[in-house]
Amino acid sequence: MLTQRGWKARQFPAVGIVFLLTFPFIEPANENEVTTGFGVELSPSEQESPQPVPSISLCKPFREAIELGLSQGRNAMAIWQDLVSESGFDGGYQTVKRFVRKLRGDQPPQARAVIITAPGEEAQVDYGPGPMVRDPQTGKYRRTRLFVLTLGCSRKAVRLLSFRSSSRIWAELHEKAFRRLGGSTRIAVLDNLKEGVLVPDIYDPALNPLYRDVLTHYGCVALPCRIQDPDRKGKVERGVGHAKNTPLKGKRFESLEEAQAYLDRWETSCADTRIHGTTKRQVAAMFAEEKPFLLPLPLEPFRYYQHGQRVVHLDGCVEVEAAYYGLPPGWIGRLVRVQWDELYVRILDPNNGLLLREHVRQKRGWYRIKKEDHPKHRPLRVSQLLWRAGRAGTHIGTLCNLIYNQLGEPGVRRVLGVLALAKKFGLAAVEEACAAALEMGVHEYRFVRRYLERGPQLTLRQVDPLIRELMQYRDLINLRTQEPKE
Repeated sequence: MLTQRGWKARQFPAVGIVFLLTFPFIEPANENEVTTGFGVELSPSEQESPQPVPSISLCKPFREAIELGLSQGRNAMAIWQDLVSESGFDGGYQTVKRFVRKLRGDQPPQARAVIITAPGEEAQVDYGPGPMVRDPQTGKYRRTRLFVLTLGCSRKAVRLLSFRSSSRIWAELHEKAFRRLGGSTRIAVLDNLKEGVLVPDIYDPALNPLYRDVLTHYGCVALPCRIQDPDRKGKVERGVGHAKNTPLKGKRFESLEEAQAYLDRWETSCADTRIHGTTKRQVAAMFAEEKPFLLPLPLEPFRYYQHGQRVVHLDGCVEVEAAYYGLPPGWIGRLVRVQWDELYVRILDPNNGLLLREHVRQKRGWYRIKKEDHPKHRPLRVSQLLWRAGRAGTHIGTLCNLIYNQLGEPGVRRVLGVLALAKKFGLAAVEEACAAALEMGVHEYRFVRRYLERGPQLTLRQVDPLIRELMQYRDLINLRTQEPKE
């Protein structure tokens, strides 16, 4: 039922109740008229949607500065930070982002898998290109290396700069990063670079010994990625790109300290206070929650050492920086692993890494052999060496036996030195030098070497036609000095 006033009655037979519904209603005068539910007739021009009034962006007065930043390759975040700090810009980041998007066009993002890790569980490390810094040695600008360590849970990053890289520098950067964070993680995910991985293998990689020991000192284990698989450590890859394109793009510094201080200020004021795009939370707040889960730092820092491989010589020693250190009997001719620092030299079994001997560092040319390591009998190879010296010459063999009897195992190298002089100067010259050493009672390799280097010397025993007998010189002197007889 429809009335003139717009009343409508409706009956619900299921419950037996009739409801009256009211709404404004106007009957059209004819079929061509247009009516609305509000009883207001609109003209055709009013029925069209109003055009939005274009707004002026806050970035328009800073267009030149924004275009300059884009020409230098800086992203929207870096440009916004520069505008706020240098030009007094009071707009937000999204304003700059929209303005930059209009200038260069929008690129759709690519889908990426997000790896979720527990607090304090994982850190990802990597190198990247750093800014141009003036080298104090050459006075020229050179590209630095940017080390980045990113926590997998909170995305807190530590960024450090260095001019060069080595196995020790790579390990030291890890230690500095752990000290800055106030703790260490249980796993370090890295690429297969030589500073950390000697032989890449996804199942059983051969790690650099120094890097492995530094991580062990901090309770951490290295986990190299599969070769050419950067997505496994995408968080640190993004951290490297963030620093490269945001604070450091197009920057030059006069010293490494200045560049590091600038990077630290940006890390504190911008990187830690930002809202992360994946977690939608502030990085500093998330790091405050993750920090209690980090492993505590050891009481003492790691003692860095150098390492290498050495062959045990005939005297039962290995050479480290021109000093010699003994091993237990039975290792002559075998390959061993050696570690040394400013105080100690450690000799390790190459198969299981067990410590064979640990010696205090010695001066160049000195020996360090424990009493129990001296052989009770002359080794067969030493006897063969002395037999070779006897075959080379009578005086050579005699002098070599005297050298070995006086010095023992350290004398083996002197004997080898005498035989090496025979190859350089000839057997006849060395035989003569050894005869002179035996005559003067100087049983040293150094005397023989200097004798040969200086060449043959003129002695009183030498016979020469131009040299007369001493008796004739005496008679001539007496004759000339006698007074004439009266």
